[in-house]
Amino acid sequence: MRIQNQVPLAECTTLGVGGRAEYLVEATDETEVVEALDWAARHQVPYRILGGGSNVVIADGGFDGLVIHVASRGVVWDARPDSVEVTAAAGEPWDSLVAESVGRGYSGLECLSGIPGQVGATPIQNVGAYGQEVAACIARVRAFDRQLGQAIVLPAADCDFDYRDSRFKSAEPGRFVVLSVTFQLGTDGCAHPCYPQLVRHLEARGVPSPTAREVRESVLSIRREKSMLADPDDPNGRSCGSFFVNPVVSAEFASRATRDFPDAPSYPQPDGRVKLAAAWLIEQAGFPRGHRQGHAGLSARHALALVAHAGASANDIVTLARSIRAAVEARFGIRLMPEPAFWGFASLDDGLPDDRLA
Repeated sequence: MRIQNQVPLAECTTLGVGGRAEYLVEATDETEVVEALDWAARHQVPYRILGGGSNVVIADGGFDGLVIHVASRGVVWDARPDSVEVTAAAGEPWDSLVAESVGRGYSGLECLSGIPGQVGATPIQNVGAYGQEVAACIARVRAFDRQLGQAIVLPAADCDFDYRDSRFKSAEPGRFVVLSVTFQLGTDGCAHPCYPQLVRHLEARGVPSPTAREVRESVLSIRREKSMLADPDDPNGRSCGSFFVNPVVSAEFASRATRDFPDAPSYPQPDGRVKLAAAWLIEQAGFPRGHRQGHAGLSARHALALVAHAGASANDIVTLARSIRAAVEARFGIRLMPEPAFWGFASLDDGLPDDRLA
């Protein structure tokens, strides 16, 4: 294990902003991850886990601690009579795993195509898109438990998955470091998309009963149209994807908040609540696609993606995010919650750095 000093972090993230890490280590296997955690404990420095850098905003002043860049690799396929289990190391690129699962004729991950980042981040955020959540396919998560000081295996039922949330993210943040994830996938290659936009796209292609491969093709096409694929040549590409979580509120509150907008997009949830579209709320609050505020702005193709244009700083991004959240709250009474993690900021206010920016 080699500890590096004063390492620039901006180039390690899809947003491309932020300062340096005081220390950084590339952990290529589970042993090095544990060694790095032990080093941080012995030297009494805070640490952060870095995967693909697609869901993090790093302060301009950097992070005064140890960044553990998880670079472990390895995928094992285990066929069962009516399903297949695939175990992937935390450092495996996520979309490569999705592509291989679809290429092998397996279903369950196809709607999650094109999402940047690594496997280890998916259970933390309970990554989801186009009507699919990764929790639906996770069989178990192997993680290092810092409280017990050893690696353990958590069945999916013990991960407390919820909409864009999990035990790893909210209930016990910092306790677990994901080492690998095991997914259970279908073997018939059939897919059953339910997300309206995706269904319409498939029907327009003349594919009413799609395979997982055909769903992946449509998802990638839709994401490309929204500039939601990692593409260095896309002027909207320097982002961390969806910046805010779609709010889930009571049906009564949703009706009251959008009473002046009878056509407001809303999605009933199994528990009776309603999910509202954060992108729609943002645009109605006065922040259209392509909006610019200094060097930061909204994607010209999707109002939910905050873009770091040339010369942007982390503070530029956070200042725009705070303006958007304040406007949505004033207009609809809904306080948007950010999706990305924030490193190196003085303090957070409901997940978003407050006005004491570092």
